[in-house]
Amino acid sequence: MQTVFTGRVTVLGNNIDTDQIYPGRYLELVDPVEIGHHCLEGVDGDLAKNFRQGDFLVAGSNFGCGSSREHAPIAILNMGALLVLADSFARIFYRNGINLGLPLVICKGLWKQVKDGDWITVDLEQGTVRLEATGTVMTCEKIQGPALTILQAGGIKPLFRQRMSQSSQ
Repeated sequence: MQTVFTGRVTVLGNNIDTDQIYPGRYLELVDPVEIGHHCLEGVDGDLAKNFRQGDFLVAGSNFGCGSSREHAPIAILNMGALLVLADSFARIFYRNGINLGLPLVICKGLWKQVKDGDWITVDLEQGTVRLEATGTVMTCEKIQGPALTILQAGGIKPLFRQRMSQSSQ
Protein backbone atom coordinates (compact mmCIF):
# COMPACT_ATOMS: atom_id res chain seq x y z
CA MET A 1 0.00 0.00 0.00
CA GLN A 2 1.24 3.47 -0.84
CA THR A 3 1.93 5.47 2.33
CA VAL A 4 3.13 8.83 1.01
CA PHE A 5 0.74 11.00 -1.00
CA THR A 6 1.10 14.48 -2.50
CA GLY A 7 -1.89 16.45 -3.70
CA ARG A 8 -3.96 19.59 -3.62
CA VAL A 9 -6.48 20.27 -0.90
CA THR A 10 -10.09 21.28 -0.87
CA VAL A 11 -10.88 22.79 2.51
CA LEU A 12 -14.19 22.22 4.25
CA GLY A 13 -15.44 23.40 7.64
CA ASN A 14 -16.70 21.79 10.83
CA ASN A 15 -19.62 19.38 11.21
CA ILE A 16 -19.84 18.28 7.57
CA ASP A 17 -22.55 15.64 7.85
CA THR A 18 -23.26 12.65 5.66
CA ASP A 19 -26.24 14.38 4.05
CA GLN A 20 -23.95 17.19 2.92
CA ILE A 21 -21.41 14.64 1.70
CA TYR A 22 -24.03 12.60 -0.15
CA PRO A 23 -27.57 14.04 -0.19
CA GLY A 24 -30.37 11.60 0.57
CA ARG A 25 -32.20 12.39 -2.67
CA TYR A 26 -29.59 10.29 -4.51
CA LEU A 27 -29.77 7.18 -2.33
CA GLU A 28 -31.45 5.17 -5.09
CA LEU A 29 -28.32 5.40 -7.26
CA VAL A 30 -26.18 2.26 -7.34
CA ASP A 31 -23.41 3.09 -9.83
CA PRO A 32 -20.38 4.20 -7.77
CA VAL A 33 -19.22 6.60 -10.50
CA GLU A 34 -22.62 8.31 -10.55
CA ILE A 35 -22.59 8.44 -6.75
CA GLY A 36 -19.23 10.23 -6.94
CA HIS A 37 -20.72 12.88 -9.24
CA HIS A 38 -22.97 14.03 -6.38
CA CYS A 39 -20.32 14.11 -3.65
CA LEU A 40 -20.48 17.15 -1.37
CA GLU A 41 -23.43 18.68 -3.23
CA GLY A 42 -24.74 19.73 0.17
CA VAL A 43 -21.67 21.95 0.57
CA ASP A 44 -21.08 23.12 -3.00
CA GLY A 45 -23.06 21.91 -6.02
CA ASP A 46 -19.99 22.17 -8.27
CA LEU A 47 -17.40 20.65 -5.94
CA ALA A 48 -17.42 17.13 -7.43
CA LYS A 49 -17.38 18.50 -10.97
CA ASN A 50 -14.30 20.62 -10.22
CA PHE A 51 -12.50 18.15 -7.95
CA ARG A 52 -9.30 16.73 -9.40
CA GLN A 53 -8.62 13.00 -9.21
CA GLY A 54 -6.07 12.29 -6.48
CA ASP A 55 -6.63 15.43 -4.44
CA PHE A 56 -7.47 15.54 -0.72
CA LEU A 57 -10.29 16.80 1.44
CA VAL A 58 -9.29 18.70 4.58
CA ALA A 59 -11.92 19.51 7.21
CA GLY A 60 -12.44 20.69 10.75
CA SER A 61 -14.04 18.66 13.51
CA ASN A 62 -16.77 16.02 13.42
CA PHE A 63 -16.46 15.20 9.71
CA GLY A 64 -19.05 12.62 8.65
CA CYS A 65 -21.51 13.24 11.48
CA GLY A 66 -25.19 12.44 10.96
CA SER A 67 -26.57 9.22 9.55
CA SER A 68 -24.42 6.15 9.10
CA ARG A 69 -24.91 5.88 5.35
CA GLU A 70 -22.06 4.12 3.57
CA HIS A 71 -22.79 6.22 0.50
CA ALA A 72 -20.76 9.09 1.99
CA PRO A 73 -17.32 7.41 1.84
CA ILE A 74 -18.29 5.71 -1.44
CA ALA A 75 -19.04 9.15 -2.90
CA ILE A 76 -15.72 10.56 -1.65
CA LEU A 77 -13.74 7.68 -3.13
CA ASN A 78 -15.56 7.88 -6.46
CA MET A 79 -15.21 11.65 -6.65
CA GLY A 80 -11.48 10.89 -6.75
CA ALA A 81 -10.27 11.86 -3.27
CA LEU A 82 -7.26 9.82 -2.13
CA LEU A 83 -7.81 10.57 1.55
CA VAL A 84 -9.51 12.86 4.03
CA LEU A 85 -7.75 14.77 6.80
CA ALA A 86 -9.77 16.34 9.62
CA ASP A 87 -9.58 17.47 13.23
CA SER A 88 -11.93 14.59 14.07
CA PHE A 89 -14.34 12.15 12.43
CA ALA A 90 -17.72 10.84 13.49
CA ARG A 91 -17.19 7.30 14.79
CA ILE A 92 -19.48 5.44 12.37
CA PHE A 93 -18.23 7.43 9.36
CA TYR A 94 -14.65 6.61 10.38
CA ARG A 95 -15.35 2.86 10.48
CA ASN A 96 -17.31 2.97 7.21
CA GLY A 97 -14.50 4.90 5.49
CA ILE A 98 -11.74 2.57 6.68
CA ASN A 99 -13.84 -0.51 5.85
CA LEU A 100 -14.30 0.81 2.30
CA GLY A 101 -10.57 1.52 1.90
CA LEU A 102 -10.66 5.31 2.37
CA PRO A 103 -7.72 6.57 4.47
CA LEU A 104 -8.98 9.00 7.13
CA VAL A 105 -6.27 10.93 8.98
CA ILE A 106 -6.77 12.92 12.16
CA CYS A 107 -4.64 16.04 11.83
CA LYS A 108 -5.76 18.69 14.28
CA GLY A 109 -5.54 22.26 13.06
CA LEU A 110 -4.54 21.46 9.47
CA TRP A 111 -7.74 22.93 8.03
CA LYS A 112 -6.82 26.32 9.52
CA GLN A 113 -3.30 26.20 8.01
CA VAL A 114 -4.23 25.51 4.37
CA LYS A 115 -6.49 26.99 1.72
CA ASP A 116 -8.11 25.53 -1.38
CA GLY A 117 -5.49 24.55 -3.94
CA ASP A 118 -2.54 24.31 -1.53
CA TRP A 119 -0.26 21.31 -2.03
CA ILE A 120 0.55 18.99 0.86
CA THR A 121 2.42 15.73 1.30
CA VAL A 122 0.96 13.18 3.70
CA ASP A 123 3.11 10.39 5.15
CA LEU A 124 0.82 7.82 6.76
CA GLU A 125 3.69 5.82 8.29
CA GLN A 126 5.34 8.83 9.89
CA GLY A 127 2.06 10.53 10.78
CA THR A 128 3.06 13.82 9.19
CA VAL A 129 1.76 16.41 6.76
CA ARG A 130 4.12 18.76 4.98
CA LEU A 131 2.70 22.06 3.72
CA GLU A 132 4.58 22.43 0.45
CA ALA A 133 4.26 26.23 0.24
CA THR A 134 6.01 26.83 3.58
CA GLY A 135 7.81 23.58 4.35
CA THR A 136 5.95 23.38 7.67
CA VAL A 137 5.56 19.82 8.94
CA MET A 138 2.59 18.98 11.15
CA THR A 139 2.20 15.86 13.26
CA CYS A 140 -0.95 13.82 12.76
CA GLU A 141 -2.26 10.62 14.24
CA LYS A 142 -0.83 7.51 12.62
CA ILE A 143 -3.20 4.93 11.22
CA GLN A 144 -2.29 1.72 13.02
CA GLY A 145 -3.54 -1.70 14.07
CA PRO A 146 -6.66 -3.17 12.48
CA ALA A 147 -7.45 0.04 10.58
CA LEU A 148 -4.06 -0.09 8.85
CA THR A 149 -4.49 -3.80 8.09
CA ILE A 150 -7.87 -3.11 6.48
CA LEU A 151 -6.51 -0.20 4.42
CA GLN A 152 -3.49 -2.22 3.28
CA ALA A 153 -5.88 -4.85 1.91
CA GLY A 154 -7.96 -2.24 0.10
CA GLY A 155 -10.93 -2.48 2.47
CA ILE A 156 -12.69 -4.96 4.73
CA LYS A 157 -14.12 -7.10 1.90
CA PRO A 158 -10.76 -7.59 0.15
CA LEU A 159 -9.20 -8.39 3.54
CA PHE A 160 -11.75 -11.12 4.22
CA ARG A 161 -11.37 -12.48 0.69
CA GLN A 162 -7.59 -12.74 1.30
CA ARG A 163 -8.15 -14.49 4.63
CA MET A 164 -10.71 -16.89 3.17
CA SER A 165 -8.37 -17.70 0.29
CA GLN A 166 -5.48 -18.36 2.67
CA SER A 167 -7.57 -20.53 4.98
CA SER A 168 -8.80 -22.72 2.10
CA GLN A 169 -5.27 -23.56 0.96
